[in-house]
Amino acid sequence: MIRDLKDFFGEFFEKIKSSRLFILGVIYIIMIFVLGSKLFTMQMVNGKEAQEEYVQKIKKTVTTTGARGNIYDRNGNLLAYNKLSYTVTITDVGYYKKPNDKNNMYYRLIQILRKHDQKIGGDFLVEVDDNGEFYYTTKSDSARLRFIADMYGLKSTDELDDKAGKYPSNITAQEMVDKKAKTYGLDKMKDEAGNLMQLTNQDKLDLINVRYEMGKKLYRRFEPTVIASNVTEETKVDIMENAASLIGVDVENDTYRVYNDAVYFSDIIGYTGKMPDDKLDELLKERPDYTLNDIVGRTGIEESLDSTLQGSKGSKTMIVDNVGRIMQTISEVESSAGNDVYLTIDKNLQIATYRLIEQQLAGILSSKIVNEDNPNSEGTDSTRRRIPVKDAYYQLIGNNVLDITRFSKEGASAIEQGLNAKLNAQKENVIVSINNELTSGAPTVMNALPEDTKEYMNYIHTALSKKNIIKNDNIDTKSEVYQAWKNETTTLRDYLFIGISSGYIETSIFSDDTTYSSAEEIYSKLVEYIVNMLKDDPEFDKLLYKYLIKNNVVTGRELCLALFDQGILNMDENAYNLLMTGNEGFAFSFFVDKISRIEITPAQLALDPCSAGAVVTDVNTGEVRALVSYPGYDNNRLANSMDVAYFNKLLVDESLPLYNNATQTKKAPGSTFKPITAIAGLEEHVITPNDTVVCTGIYDTINPAIKCWVYPGSHGSENVVKAIQDSCNVYFAETGHRLSTDENGVYSSELGIERLRKYASMFGLDRKSGIEIEENEPQISDINPEQSSLGQGNHSFANIQLARYVSTIANQGTVFELSLLDKVCDQYGNVVKDYTPESKAHVDISPDTWANVKTGMNRVIKEGSARRVFTDLNINIAGKTGTAQESKTRANHAFFISFAPFESPEIAVTVNIPYGYSSTNAAVIAKNIYKYYYNQISLDYILNNSALDVSDVRIGD
Repeated sequence: MIRDLKDFFGEFFEKIKSSRLFILGVIYIIMIFVLGSKLFTMQMVNGKEAQEEYVQKIKKTVTTTGARGNIYDRNGNLLAYNKLSYTVTITDVGYYKKPNDKNNMYYRLIQILRKHDQKIGGDFLVEVDDNGEFYYTTKSDSARLRFIADMYGLKSTDELDDKAGKYPSNITAQEMVDKKAKTYGLDKMKDEAGNLMQLTNQDKLDLINVRYEMGKKLYRRFEPTVIASNVTEETKVDIMENAASLIGVDVENDTYRVYNDAVYFSDIIGYTGKMPDDKLDELLKERPDYTLNDIVGRTGIEESLDSTLQGSKGSKTMIVDNVGRIMQTISEVESSAGNDVYLTIDKNLQIATYRLIEQQLAGILSSKIVNEDNPNSEGTDSTRRRIPVKDAYYQLIGNNVLDITRFSKEGASAIEQGLNAKLNAQKENVIVSINNELTSGAPTVMNALPEDTKEYMNYIHTALSKKNIIKNDNIDTKSEVYQAWKNETTTLRDYLFIGISSGYIETSIFSDDTTYSSAEEIYSKLVEYIVNMLKDDPEFDKLLYKYLIKNNVVTGRELCLALFDQGILNMDENAYNLLMTGNEGFAFSFFVDKISRIEITPAQLALDPCSAGAVVTDVNTGEVRALVSYPGYDNNRLANSMDVAYFNKLLVDESLPLYNNATQTKKAPGSTFKPITAIAGLEEHVITPNDTVVCTGIYDTINPAIKCWVYPGSHGSENVVKAIQDSCNVYFAETGHRLSTDENGVYSSELGIERLRKYASMFGLDRKSGIEIEENEPQISDINPEQSSLGQGNHSFANIQLARYVSTIANQGTVFELSLLDKVCDQYGNVVKDYTPESKAHVDISPDTWANVKTGMNRVIKEGSARRVFTDLNINIAGKTGTAQESKTRANHAFFISFAPFESPEIAVTVNIPYGYSSTNAAVIAKNIYKYYYNQISLDYILNNSALDVSDVRIGD
C-alpha cells in the first residue's frame, strides 16, 4: 500500500516537474515571496517613515505676480505706485474633511485677522451697519437683483419671483445671510468641546465671505484664494505662529496701490481692485494668464491700460508638506514688473485747476445763500435765483455731512441728544398721521395734502418700489388708477389697495400660503409693514429733519454746533460759545463764512452748483494738460481692500463724486455752439462776412418767436464778427433759417439740421474725443434748426468734446483724437511706446471763414460783455461764453470755451459748471487757469486762497 502511494506521488511529481505550469508556479511563488518581503519591510519595518514621506510630500505650483507699473505725470511726478504688503490666502489641501472642521479653521483665522483690525475681502455683497444689521452693498436695485439671482444659482434675474415661490426677489439681507449660513453649516457650528457656537453677525458675514470665495475655486481646489489683502507684519507673524492650526493658510508677499494727491487725479487714474467675476472672460482675450485672484484696474487709466501696467507672472513649483512648508523647489520662473505709464497731464496745473474750481463754486454759494425762506418767485430769472439758508442747513443732514446715527448713540453730545429727541417726537406724530391716512375711510387725495404729508406719501411709494413690493413692470400705465396717481387725483391708500387685486403689489409676503387671505387682510398687513419700515429707516429720518428745519424746530445753530461735536469743523471755542447763546443771526453769518473759507465745501453741501469740469489741451498736439472733475474722491480708499462704507457714501453723495464732470456730464452747449453756426453759414454761402442782420431783440420769422438775450433791448445791425462778439440770438436764428432754405427759396428744417450736423461733425462733435478713459457719446441736435443754431435744440456734449472742438478752431482745422497718454516705459526707463495723438480729420474751410470766426471770438473777450472779466489778464485770448437753461426752478448751466494766445495759440481751456448760474462764473475759472499757466499767480497762492469773489459782470449769451 505504501509502495503504491510512493509510486503514485513519484509519478505525480515527475509530471509536474515536466509541466510548464510547474515552472510558472515556482516563479509566482518566488514573486509572491519577494513582494511579501517588500511589503513587510515597508509596512512593518519602515512603515512609519514611508507613511510620513507619502503624506507630507505634495507637489504645489505657486503663481507669482509682477509688480504693477507706476503712473507718472508728464514731468515724471509719481502719481500711482506700489508699497510692499502681505496677502492672506487659503488653499484647500484636503486636510479638513468635515465641514465643521473647515468652518472652525476659518473662524480661527478670522479672529486673528480681526484682532489686528484686518478686514475679510469677498464678493458677498452684504455688510453690517453700525447697528449690527445686515444690508446689501449693491450699487443699484438691478445689481441687487443680479446678486440675489446669483445666490440662488439662477442664470437670469428673469427667473426670480417664480410661481412656486422658491426664488423671491424681495429677500432681505438678513434672510440671505441666514440662507447662506445654513448652506455652509454655520448654524450648526460646534467648538472643540462639541458645544454649539454663538456667532455674531460679523462672524457670520466673515465666514460666509470666506466660504463664498473658496467656493469659486471648487474645481481648482489647489489654487490659493485671497482672503485678506494689505495685512500688517504683526498679522503675518501671528498667522505663522498659529500655522499648525491653520492648515492651508499662507501669507504671501504682495503690494498695495498708493495714489499721491488722490482727490485731484481720481477721475483720471481710477483705482484697482479684485477681478470682477464678469470681467475675467473679457480680459483673458488680452492676456491668457489673468485669474480671478488678480488685482486689476476698475476705472480710469488703471482700467484702460491694465494689461500694460500688469507685470508678467512667474511661477514656482515646489514640494511642500501638509502644513504648507516648502521642502524642495523643483523649478522657478521669475516674474517681472509691469510697464510704467506717463500721462500728458501736468500735475501742478491739474491741482491748480481743481482748487480754482472749488474756490469759484464756494464763492457762488456764499453769495447766493440768503437768510430768507422764500427768496424766489415763479418769475425769478435762472441767473438770479437765491438759496434759502434752510436748504443749505438741511444738506448737512441730507448729504450725510452730519452722521445722524450718532445722535442716538452712547456718548452723544447734549446738542446731538436734543436733535435726536426732536426727531423721535416728530416721527411718532408723523407715523400716527400716516397710519390714519392709510386706514381712513375717506383719505385725502394727493394734491390736497399738505406739502410735508404729500412728500411722506411719495416717499412711501418710492420705498415700496425699490423693495419691489410695488412691481412697476406690472402696472398698466394707461389705466385709470395709474393716471389718477400720476395726476395726484387719488390717494396712496386707493392706489395700493387697487394694486393688490390688479397684480402690481407683491402680496406673497403679506399672505399665508395655507389659508386664503382677502384683499382687506393683505392691505392691513401692508400698512403694518409700511409703519414698521418707517420706524427704522434712516432715509425717512432725513426727510423728517427736512421739515423740522423748515418749521424752525431744528435750527441752523444746533446743526452748526453738531458740526463741531462730530469733528467736521475744527473746534473754535469763541464761535462755539457764541452759537450756544442761541443767536440765529450769528449762526447764519458763521455758516456762510465757513463756506467762503471752504471749511464746508461745495461738494459737501451738494447745492447748485456743487460740481464742475475743466479741460486744458495743447491745441498743436492734442495732448490733454489737465482734465479736472470736481468733486473728486480718495481712490486710496477704494483700491486694494475696498472701504465699503466710504464707497457707499460716495454712491449716495448728491454731488456725484464718482461721475466725471469733464467727460460724462452732457449738457446743451448754449452759445458756445454759435461759432459752428457761423462757419456753416459762411461756408454754405447763406451769409457773407459783410452781410448784416438787424436785431430788433426778437426773431419772429418762426413761431414761437426767439428772443435775444438783450430783449427788450436790441443789438441793431450785426455782421458775423459782431454777432459772435455780441452772441446775438437773432443773427444766429436767421443764419439757421437760411441754412434751412434751399436755392429755390424752399424751407426745410431737415436741410438746416443736415447742414448743421455736417459742420458739427467736421469738428468731431459726432463722436467721442479719443481720450483713454470713460466718456459719454455726444449728441448733435436733430430738431428745430433755428434753436439748434443757438446751441439749444437737443444738442448734448461733454466738456472734453467741446475741448476738441475749440482746439480745432485754435489750430485752424486739425481734429485730434485727444490723448491722456505721453509714453510707456519699462521698469528700466526704456521707452516701449511713444504716444502721439492722431489726427484723423481736417476741417478744410476758407481762410476768411477762419479769420472771421476767430476774430469774433477774440472780440468777445476784448469788446463784448465779457471784457470786464478779463481786464486783469495780460494774455490775449479768444473765447465764447454759453448759458443753457434746463429748468426754470434751477440755475442755468454755465460754459466757456477759449484758446490763447490769440496770435499764436498754444492751449485751449474749456469749463463747464452744471447749474452754474451764468457763463461769467465759467469764464472767471478759465481766466484764473490762464493766469496760473502764464505765471501771473503761483500754485502756493491758489492753495492758500479761499472762495473767489463772484464777478458782478453779466455776460450776454
